Amino acid sequence: MSLETARAHLQAFGRGDDIVVTAQSSATVELAAAALGVEPERIAKTLSFRAAEPDAAILVVLAGDARLDNAAFKRTFGVKASMLKGDDVERLTGHAPGGVCPFANPPAAAVYLDTSLQRFSSVFPACGSANSAIEVTCDELEKLAGTSDWVTVSKLPE
Repeated sequence: MSLETARAHLQAFGRGDDIVVTAQSSATVELAAAALGVEPERIAKTLSFRAAEPDAAILVVLAGDARLDNAAFKRTFGVKASMLKGDDVERLTGHAPGGVCPFANPPAAAVYLDTSLQRFSSVFPACGSANSAIEVTCDELEKLAGTSDWVTVSKLPE
C-alpha cells in the first residue's frame, strides 16, 4: 500500500511512472545498490527518529555511505537521536521498515535532507516499499519530498 501512496504522490509531479520496482529486496543500502546497479553511496537512505513531540517523527535522508553524527543531530534538532521502534515506524511515517522514504509522509513526519547527498548528480531514495526506488537529482528530491530543510547531521567515511 505504501508503494502506491508514494506513486500517487510522485504522479502529482509527473514522476510516478519513474519508480523502479526490483525483483529483489532493496531494504538496505547494500541490497538497494546491488538491485539498482549503482554505487552504495548514491542510495538515499531515509532514517526515522523520534521527535520532541510524542506523535511526531524526524526523517533524515542521508547518502548511503554517511553515518549519523549524534552530536550534530542533537544540536540541529534539540533532541537525542532515537530511532523509531518497529511498531512506530509505519504509524508515524506511513511506510513500513525497509521502505521508509521521503515521499507521501503524514504531516507529523518532518523530512530533512542531509548535505551528504549533495556530492552526487543523482541519488536513489526508496518509494514506500522494500523493493522500490526512483532516481532523482538533489533539487528534484527537495521538491518531491517537500522537505523542511537541508541539514548536516552526518559523518562521511575517511
